[in-house]
Amino acid sequence: MNEFIQTALAWSHGSIYWLGALIFITALLECLALVGIVLPGVVLMFALAVIAGSSDLGLPALLLLSWLGGLSGDVLSYALGHRLKHKVPRLPLLRKNPHWLISAQIHFERYGALSLVLGRFIGPLRPILPMVAGMLAMPRSRFFIVSIIAAAGWAIAYTLPGWMVGAALDLNPPKGFWLEAGWVIAILTICAAASIFSSLRAWRSSSFIAASLCALALLSLMLGFQHLAVFDTYLHDLSQIMRTSSFDQIMTAITRLGDFSTQLTVSTLLCTLLLLFKQYRALFFTAITLLTVTLSNYTFKHIFARTRPEILLEPLSNFSFPSGHSASGFAFFLVLGVLAGRQQPQRWRAIWMSAAFIPATLIAVSRVYLTAHWPTDILAGALLASTVCALNLLLIQARQPIPALTKLHWRVIVLVLLIAFATTLSWDFASTLKMYAY
Repeated sequence: MNEFIQTALAWSHGSIYWLGALIFITALLECLALVGIVLPGVVLMFALAVIAGSSDLGLPALLLLSWLGGLSGDVLSYALGHRLKHKVPRLPLLRKNPHWLISAQIHFERYGALSLVLGRFIGPLRPILPMVAGMLAMPRSRFFIVSIIAAAGWAIAYTLPGWMVGAALDLNPPKGFWLEAGWVIAILTICAAASIFSSLRAWRSSSFIAASLCALALLSLMLGFQHLAVFDTYLHDLSQIMRTSSFDQIMTAITRLGDFSTQLTVSTLLCTLLLLFKQYRALFFTAITLLTVTLSNYTFKHIFARTRPEILLEPLSNFSFPSGHSASGFAFFLVLGVLAGRQQPQRWRAIWMSAAFIPATLIAVSRVYLTAHWPTDILAGALLASTVCALNLLLIQARQPIPALTKLHWRVIVLVLLIAFATTLSWDFASTLKMYAY
């Protein structure tokens, strides 16, 4: 096995086509039923990502190939489980290690679709859970939707660190970076872990826990962002290694989702639809959350008066901390995630909130990529939105939960919002792209 890995890595150094093919195949095998258990895929994926970071294979191609490979492995595993059904326990590796299958079944029966998201980050479960989902006849459409989200998160988590290591070979981290990065990671990890755990346990205080921890994290960041200069500068410089003309267009399109004009349009449409549907509690929650985040962000910007990075040909003149795009993006999509999870099982609430974090995080990351903000700016914006959203949810549901919207309501909301986003993205895109030229 070691000789095979060394040979494969040697080939990947020679050609980006070999490298791309090997990334796709490795991701597929790592997520394929049973094969992923014996294949040291995590090590190999990290090594390939490091090579990709120091080669001509860009980050978008790396993430796309990893995502497609992982998704293909999931689909094949699901098809295998769906076809074999009760014969699955007779498969060679599972005959000798029945506890693997038992553990996966317990995990799936306890968390349902959420297990496909959580299990991707648990080595022995990753290649078995999709097969168990097929064996237990999970609906194809639901499996595919959840797997798309899970594979995307897995691809980012398993390849982005390696790519950054490879890209940083010529840009060594300065002294103090890892200490500052460890402090930031520790705070975010505590917030995420405690919020997820309390939500899955269906604690009545889950919203209070999330609001309190996010508020404390935001306060510590406000008090200490000036001491994170090394962290900000290094990640800002590292993001510039990623810049390509094609990736610039993608990130500019993503960042427009968080523009004030875009957010004002979609927020107004969402509130109008909730009013027409007579969903008054949902309307109050949505309006007060979005308005509070906007006003709070504006106030904090002028309190801290932090200057932006001066890399763009025409640097942005307004203040930087917290990021308005990050705050508004997280506020809007978290509101959608909360409304989608009303009167749903806990695991589905967690899935909807996880799905809401994806576009919000992409908007936030695009601001650093386009050199419009420092990394701590977008973290502050995300924490601000998370704090306000959790606190408002706690207050509004103190006596009575927000009622769930019907499927018809959601069809109309999704259609209208998609049209609104598409229209705003296409409006004068060339001038927006020019704005972020460097």
